[in-house]
Amino acid sequence: MPSSSRERATPRERTTKRAFSASAGRHRVRYAVVGLGYIAQIAVLPAFAKAKNSELVALVSDDPKKLAKLGKKYNVPFRYSYDEYDACLSSGEVDAVYIALPNNLHREYTVRACRARVHVLCEKPMAVTESDCEAMIAAAKENGTRLMIAYRLHFEEANMKAVEIARSGKLGNLRAFNSLFTMQVKKGDVRLQKDLGGGTLYDIGIYCINAARYIFQAEPVEVFAWSANNGEKRFEEVDEMTSAILRFPDERLASFTSSFGASDVSAYQIVGAEGDLRVDPAYEFAGDLKHRLTIKGKTRDRTFPKRDQFAPELLYFSDCVIDGQEPEPSGREGLADVRIIRSLYRSAASGEPVKLDELDRDQRPTIKQAIHQPPVKKPRLVRAAPPTREK
Repeated sequence: MPSSSRERATPRERTTKRAFSASAGRHRVRYAVVGLGYIAQIAVLPAFAKAKNSELVALVSDDPKKLAKLGKKYNVPFRYSYDEYDACLSSGEVDAVYIALPNNLHREYTVRACRARVHVLCEKPMAVTESDCEAMIAAAKENGTRLMIAYRLHFEEANMKAVEIARSGKLGNLRAFNSLFTMQVKKGDVRLQKDLGGGTLYDIGIYCINAARYIFQAEPVEVFAWSANNGEKRFEEVDEMTSAILRFPDERLASFTSSFGASDVSAYQIVGAEGDLRVDPAYEFAGDLKHRLTIKGKTRDRTFPKRDQFAPELLYFSDCVIDGQEPEPSGREGLADVRIIRSLYRSAASGEPVKLDELDRDQRPTIKQAIHQPPVKKPRLVRAAPPTREK
């Protein structure tokens, strides 16, 4: 653990030290991973071994056993409790944080990092409300820090190839998008706790929303949703299932269902006037992803082998920090999805469609962002468990 007598660098000294470590010196961005739950342990921590421009130097958690065991396993020199987060940020040892905390904490921990001139890679959803997202964007802008939301599929070949096919005209005029993302979430998981930002749309529906937006290369103008609940005790606080329809410009429709109480399905289909593309599985990070492309009655299948989807995020974001570039997906991308999620829940509560204000987006993910990294070996978890039953 850090010593309370450690000398603290001044803001100017910290800025100079970070600039040296991230550009003039090692060309490596030094990270603290904040939160050591399932996704951090299963995917984020192992990814640093393949992100050569990124260095894991600190862990932040209130669990001493996690700090000790994971710190030793990954040779992490600095370990902090949540009460010591500001000390971590001001230590001069950290250039960026990867925030893997419950959704309701994203705003606070992002804003605190930005005010300390530390860059932020934040797990999705960006936050729980639009105002939270806007505060995060403002904090990054005011302090000259980079803010990226961890949309791993923006760097994954199967999904970015689907974008390329949709944009190529091979399917003809795009008419419809339909998706299913369902799973059985275990009782007590944070995804089932409303105060922590739980709910199907925040956790998995966001993948469907984001995919529809990058496939259509546009923002929806109106949305409608229904929520359902099978009455199980585990769904007392959040929706068990939500189905939605999103109306896009040029009279295109996207529909999807997200559920925490159904069998594992992760797929979407794009339908155009001349053909269709089915991606199934589409959103998984622990297995192969597959395309079935049909054009004018001729079908072709393609498999995209399992890859590490988290090292590419680190590689890309660290390059943005080193080069001083605005990342895609930015905070505006995170805000775009959160405002749709909030509108869908309002629609489900009122039984009425909700119109959306215009939102300009000048950045969209493309196949150029795809980064290939081989898969990591499944690590042994320390006081963490997957949200669903083991397959």
